[in-house]
Amino acid sequence: MGDPGSIGPEITVKALGNPSVYEKIRPLVIGDAWVMEEALKITGREDLAVHPVDSVEKCRFKPGIIDVFDLKIVDRGELLRAEVSKISGEAAFRYVEKVIRLARDGEVDATVTNALNKEALNLAGHHYSGHTEIYAHMTGTKSYTMLLVHENFRVVHVSTHVSLRQACDLVKKPRVLEVIRIADQACRQMGIQKPKIGVAGLNPHSGENGLFGKEEIEEIIPAITEARDEGILAEGPVPPDSLFPKARGGWYDIVVAMYHDQGHIPLKVAGFVYDREHGKWEAVSGVNITLGLPIIRTSVDHGTAFDQAGKGTASEASLLNAIEYASLLAGHR
Repeated sequence: MGDPGSIGPEITVKALGNPSVYEKIRPLVIGDAWVMEEALKITGREDLAVHPVDSVEKCRFKPGIIDVFDLKIVDRGELLRAEVSKISGEAAFRYVEKVIRLARDGEVDATVTNALNKEALNLAGHHYSGHTEIYAHMTGTKSYTMLLVHENFRVVHVSTHVSLRQACDLVKKPRVLEVIRIADQACRQMGIQKPKIGVAGLNPHSGENGLFGKEEIEEIIPAITEARDEGILAEGPVPPDSLFPKARGGWYDIVVAMYHDQGHIPLKVAGFVYDREHGKWEAVSGVNITLGLPIIRTSVDHGTAFDQAGKGTASEASLLNAIEYASLLAGHR
């Protein structure tokens, strides 16, 4: 359900209010049932019903009925909608903790996360930088990376939630090679038989043969060479300003970005469309997938959007994309 004070409950109602979703999956929401009931009112979908459960076996999995594994964490009167709060941070963490346990125990085939607020998470005493790190810790995963997807545009990252200074220091051959391998495997799991991988440079013009930095020569090129020796179709390092337009056009099946913003900015420019005339987001699409985990995790590719919470206007497009990819990955697995 995500942060209970965010748009998460509302876009969950909008997504699961679509009967076609039930043709592909059997959805179960982890959260607080009363918050979901309030979301029905906010979104004008009181034609739907919330069905609280305390086990997967009690779910109905029927269109028009939203099954909610009711953890009963947030009391009425405690919820601060559209605000950062300790109680919402605690609730969001507990929802994630529960869904990971259900997946580890084989009770669900895949997990899809709505946004949580990192400040609220830390106020509640859970010192993680995001979902990815929670999943990695709870599953004992050491080798993992973030994959962003918008249509045929896919990006994985060598590093994510660290400072830019630290991100540069993390561009080392073993990690770059590891992410190239994960990227290749992920594409194959999605049905791409011979994925072509574009590897970004770190420095302007990919270092210009060492003129603007030597990470390409000392770390990135050796990683690409070893990957190619293993039969992986990796190419680069390609300067990012030409790499991403090529990837958007279908030149590459997936891109390896060296750090968080290098990968996030071009993908969100493609997937997020703001309607200036009407003062609203026309499209907020894209999926965040954690690769390397023993369980499937996909997520919306946006934040808690407190500025829209409680208005019923937030788009469910990214959540529907995340559900679709979770179904795709579960089917291949």
